[in-house]
Amino acid sequence: MENICLNPVGRVVSSVKTAREMPAGGVPAVIEILPPYEAALLRIEENSHLWILSWFHQSDRSNLVTPPGVNRDLPEYGVFALRAASRPNPVAMSLTKLIKREGHRLFLEKLDAVDGTPVIDIKPYFENDIVFSPVTSYIPGKNREYRQNQMLRRAIAHHQEECLHLQLAVRMALVAEDIFGHLNRPDLIVSVRGSACLADTIQGLSRARLANPPRFSFVPSLTIQQTNWDLADKGTLTLTWLGPTAMLELEDEELLNIDFAN
Repeated sequence: MENICLNPVGRVVSSVKTAREMPAGGVPAVIEILPPYEAALLRIEENSHLWILSWFHQSDRSNLVTPPGVNRDLPEYGVFALRAASRPNPVAMSLTKLIKREGHRLFLEKLDAVDGTPVIDIKPYFENDIVFSPVTSYIPGKNREYRQNQMLRRAIAHHQEECLHLQLAVRMALVAEDIFGHLNRPDLIVSVRGSACLADTIQGLSRARLANPPRFSFVPSLTIQQTNWDLADKGTLTLTWLGPTAMLELEDEELLNIDFAN
């Protein structure tokens, strides 16, 4: 088979210099496009989000099987079944929000590539990229704080606003995950009684659809904020907000009335 030659189109400018220092989700960064490719940025500002394909040059390329980086206590996976940086060809695919363009420079909300990382391509995020309820491996984070932070990132990406009821939804989903595990499973029935923000965020986190299979329902309410989670072989969980605040650092029992029956 022929060798493939890739020419970088730009490089990452970041405050993080090594992969070990990179926090989950990345940090604000800039991509500087090389002069021969600047014309390729024409009208890129029409897109809010971009796929950044980069070459993780600091990665170990020898591992074909590894435990997930988010939780080294889990069983091993082949690297083609993970988003691990260690892989035969360390091509990274990162979804990021475009803040602005200034000439040949793209300012990004967050990127998980270290300073100096070669960028090999940029593609806009399109509507057709969405698979709302995919089948995926269940790879929980190493601890509850990590899982909460990851869930908060997904919630904001879906709901687009970090409001009070988004925070509440994250905590409710976290409690449900503690009991049921993977929230994106076709036999977990989810219902919400409360605000549209609560319902929208819970649906985004659980990936529950109204049909195919039907496992999500919503009843608007101004007087109660409640979610119900039902799994036939595990039990039923009802979570009711105690109010008046949904701060993420509160203990579950300070924030919610938790009623679980199996």
